[in-house]
Amino acid sequence: MMLTGDNKATAKWVSDQVGLNEYFAEVLPQDKAAKVKEVQSRGVLVAMTGDGVNDAPALAQAGVGIAIGAGSDVAVETADVILVRSNPMDVVAIVQLSRATYRKMIQNLFWATGYNVVAIPLAAGILYAWAVLLSPAVGAVLMSASTVIVAINARLLRLKKSPSTEGGEEAPDEPKQTESRIQKNVSTTINKGT
Repeated sequence: MMLTGDNKATAKWVSDQVGLNEYFAEVLPQDKAAKVKEVQSRGVLVAMTGDGVNDAPALAQAGVGIAIGAGSDVAVETADVILVRSNPMDVVAIVQLSRATYRKMIQNLFWATGYNVVAIPLAAGILYAWAVLLSPAVGAVLMSASTVIVAINARLLRLKKSPSTEGGEEAPDEPKQTESRIQKNVSTTINKGT
């Protein structure tokens, strides 16, 4: 949904273009936080995106405040997340990244718990009567392997694709920040002594 101070005709047009199912138009700056509260009273988690001084109270009221980096200092200070560019697709990217991060956390928790449920009883000697005992050296290797698997799984998060334009091509202004390019830039900076 959209909350805007613009007139109803403009709000409806933008809402239709973006594919929103609900909008609030002609909302005065002092009423934005109240509208956010109204939506929250429905039991909905609210993320508010804004860039001006008049958006700061609503950004603070929202479950997640997202400020446009080029916006006012008050909005930037109030928000939980600051967008570097004024690209609305970055809001979608934030949601996608947070969902992917949560999935990775659950996967890593599952792996670490599974390892501990199996390895700790073996190391404690639960199967000693059947001549199965995990030596401390093997336990240390397995613990290291568990840590490496969790770290590799977390690194797979970097393989997520960024939002793209219609037609499946990457947005033209979307910077490609691959690991090798970042490392090259860091190396260049260090070599130049800056």
